[in-house]
Amino acid sequence: MLVFWDIDGTLLTTGRAGIFAWQDAFAEITGVPVDLTDFDTAGIPDHGIARRLLTQFAGVGDPEARQVSALVSRYEDLLPAALGRRAGHVLPHVREILERLDAIPGTCSLLLTGNTERGARAKLTHYALVAFFRGGGFSERDDDRAAIARTALERARAFGCAAHPGRTYVVGDTPHDVVGGRAIGARTIAVATGRHSTGDFAATGPWRTLPELPPADEFLALLKEAEVPADV
Repeated sequence: MLVFWDIDGTLLTTGRAGIFAWQDAFAEITGVPVDLTDFDTAGIPDHGIARRLLTQFAGVGDPEARQVSALVSRYEDLLPAALGRRAGHVLPHVREILERLDAIPGTCSLLLTGNTERGARAKLTHYALVAFFRGGGFSERDDDRAAIARTALERARAFGCAAHPGRTYVVGDTPHDVVGGRAIGARTIAVATGRHSTGDFAATGPWRTLPELPPADEFLALLKEAEVPADV
């Protein structure tokens, strides 16, 4: 069994502490102070966030790759310290679910996230979840969620993690996560623990939509439902 996980709004919430790292990185790189309190980052890969910031707040019509990379890199530098500026937490049932999955032979928990690999590691380390994950797909260059998902699947196979269509799952809190999961033929589990309600997922058609992750026994029972081809 192969389970791909989104991070923000699915495994944990930082209380949007990362926005401080983006603000400070942007000011350092561009010399322009910016208030990102209302800037929506949900489901957008980090390189896409950097591109939007440069376009929207620095007036760069078509940011070059080096500009985007410089902003992302500085954000990564500043993120670990920024995480302590808000009282975030691991979401309900997450740790118990990951512990149970970790104990099942042949089961892999990997990441499928819009965070960069370094950003993901910072968040998972801060909230003591990093040991549950071997790697996965991350924001690299300007890849969209579908491209990130395909990369995550390739890496899963390289790790020796089986990717049977009926036993591959993507868990996330935005429609972007559902789109990414569908791109690799996975069963998608949408959880309304981020900024989206259960109704927001209707258009993308996840396999299951939940108000939140259930207790571990219920979650594992969901994953073990009838062994039929994924309904994607």
